[in-house]
Amino acid sequence: MAAKHTDPWPIRWDLLVRYRYIETIVLWEGRLTTRHLCETFGIGRQQASKDINRYRRDIGPGNLHYDSSLKGYSPAPGFTPRITAGTADEYLHLMARNNELSNVFESLALNVANVEVLQVPVRDVRPEVLRPIMQAARQQKRLEVDYVSLQNPNREGRIIVPHTLVFTGLRWHVRAWCEKNQEYRDFVLSRFRDIPEILDESTQGMESDHDWNTSVTLRIVPDPRLNPAQQQVVETDYGMQDGALHITVRGRLVPYALKLLHIDPEPALEDPMAQQIVVENHAELAPWLFS
Repeated sequence: MAAKHTDPWPIRWDLLVRYRYIETIVLWEGRLTTRHLCETFGIGRQQASKDINRYRRDIGPGNLHYDSSLKGYSPAPGFTPRITAGTADEYLHLMARNNELSNVFESLALNVANVEVLQVPVRDVRPEVLRPIMQAARQQKRLEVDYVSLQNPNREGRIIVPHTLVFTGLRWHVRAWCEKNQEYRDFVLSRFRDIPEILDESTQGMESDHDWNTSVTLRIVPDPRLNPAQQQVVETDYGMQDGALHITVRGRLVPYALKLLHIDPEPALEDPMAQQIVVENHAELAPWLFS
């Protein structure tokens, strides 16, 4: 059977990546400047201006509005994504990859043969909700929000001071100081309601979050009930050294790391083949686990 012919993509890949970056940043941060492109892609200011102008002319006419007060571009009222899906995950994954160009390619919806990627459900996060959260985190400001939870499904107003967005492998949350509970907590992004309102500055920043700033090492080993040959297979699967895998994470992220590894801290499984790996230093992790 002859291969199906498809027309070549009309935009060079390097330009496509930058156009997608333009569309993502302006939509989710609400402000785009040539500096964004210069610092991310290592290009000059003249090339960055040319890319933005080409996007405005050829890709998303009417999508960008120059705001002199911002000294940059903001999304126009009728903004419509042209080469992105317009989902929060695109922006959040971009931030998680630390703006490295090689990783930006991984976020592109490439049609590569013989490769299948399982997509997790996209959580509903709106740009107008995420923008003030990001702004408050970068400026260490208080944020008035409406939030729902499984314990309190009716929206509840509270004031938080966000400092970091976290991706757990399945969903995004923001780590923030909660004035109501007088402690740092994790707030799931899809559970914010209405538009958060930015207030004044706060003294409760990242540096005061003890659980966040404490490093904890997980010692993962094969389930000792497996026979030596089976344990060797598991060691190779996980790239263990000397029979163990050491993973260092922030204290607050310990339960998320275990969930991502599909490890029950206290397995009650009769079959060691079910989980295959266990946490050897469980007692050290106890203070960091969810009750």
